[in-house]
Amino acid sequence: MHTVKELREKYIAGELTPSGVVAEALDNIKKLNPEINAYLHIYDDAVEAAKEADALYKEKGADTPSLLGVPVAVKNNILIKGKKATGASKILENYTAVYDATIIEKLRAEGAIFVGSTNLDEFAMGGSTENSAFGITKNPVDPERVPGGSSGGSAAAVAMGSVPVAIGTDTGGSVRQPASYCGVVGYKPTYGAVSRYGLMAMGSSLDQAGPLTNTVADAEMVHNIMSGLDKMDGTTIADDTYPKLETKDKYTFGVPKDFLKEGVDEDVLSAFNAHVESLKAAGHEVVEVELPLFEKGLAAYYIVMPAEVSSNLARYDGIRYGLSAEGDDLLDVYEQSRAEGFGPEVKRRILLGTHVLSSGYYDAYYGKAELARKKMREELAEVFAGVDFIITPTAPTPAFKIGENEDPLSIYKQDIFTVPVNLTGVPAISFPMGTVERDGKELPVGVQYIGPHGGDARLFDVGKAVYDEQK
Repeated sequence: MHTVKELREKYIAGELTPSGVVAEALDNIKKLNPEINAYLHIYDDAVEAAKEADALYKEKGADTPSLLGVPVAVKNNILIKGKKATGASKILENYTAVYDATIIEKLRAEGAIFVGSTNLDEFAMGGSTENSAFGITKNPVDPERVPGGSSGGSAAAVAMGSVPVAIGTDTGGSVRQPASYCGVVGYKPTYGAVSRYGLMAMGSSLDQAGPLTNTVADAEMVHNIMSGLDKMDGTTIADDTYPKLETKDKYTFGVPKDFLKEGVDEDVLSAFNAHVESLKAAGHEVVEVELPLFEKGLAAYYIVMPAEVSSNLARYDGIRYGLSAEGDDLLDVYEQSRAEGFGPEVKRRILLGTHVLSSGYYDAYYGKAELARKKMREELAEVFAGVDFIITPTAPTPAFKIGENEDPLSIYKQDIFTVPVNLTGVPAISFPMGTVERDGKELPVGVQYIGPHGGDARLFDVGKAVYDEQK
């Protein structure tokens, strides 16, 4: 699949047409999706939209929207009016969205053609896409392995070559970790840079939508289209909220060495160290930094996130919309609908979240987690006073085999490097840094660059220099 830039150039030159590219995308999905299960729904109206894009290019050429005719896949917890939006949950199996998410409106205005919706862990709860009510998504690199999660379907859609752009959501690494597992680029923006209106809420203070692409340049283009103030989301921020950070020829990178001592596979750490050496060879400065509270981030996250989950998922009660089971009385309807509609991981997080918010435990757990979160932000601000970026592996291992990690805690640990980013609200990008061998196959592993609040443009700048220009 071509990059967005390449498609645009070839459309304008008449070397390709949106109809041809969309037909190729749909053919790719038809051939590969039965095995990979990246897509939950395919949109037939994409063909007609492509024909309209053909006509616009013939009429206006380069004077057309920047994504005109580009096929895009969308995670199925993002609302597209008139399309099924299930969140990969039985409780919303037959729900049809009645409005567009803000980011969908923005992408549509730039000419994007939505070819289908992608699979995910139910309500974005999971790190492997094994928790979907509609089947496991497989990794196109090795179908015996998971694609990561919760945006595994979106990462797989790009990795299998069906689309150059897929949209995911990132609550604790759910764009970046599957990007690492599938060998693509994944971006999580500064919290508030992108509207959450029309996203199914999981953790409201953590969720952000971000692109999965083949290049950093494509991720930048799509992010810039989706970002900006939105009157429908009071958490969105203006462009001048944070000081504008100038781009540089050479940057200073901070490596939290103590953070990398435990739990990282030896060959993943070797690939990371090789990446660090390549930065030094290119003239960048690399220094060691201390982030002791970041090492506690996983524990804080798995208190804050379930607490917000328990609140946000209270709306799925069998009364207002979605699955409604029969019961002897109102309480029984609630209980039966949720028992039948929610999967094990969702139930686990609701129960945990309800517990930490309950009387007698709120201060002991949730209050302390929020205090730790505040201290993490302060710690991060101090570190960014001396470095431009912090870098870590995106995940401590490559993609694991389907069914290999039955213990939920073992999957939670895959988020150790990504969840502090969401807790503190800063932006981060993941792109491939090499491969490691498992069972005779080369599996991709990603490196994560973390920037300060509002440092999105600088992250894209360094990502294009370090990754795109070296491809």
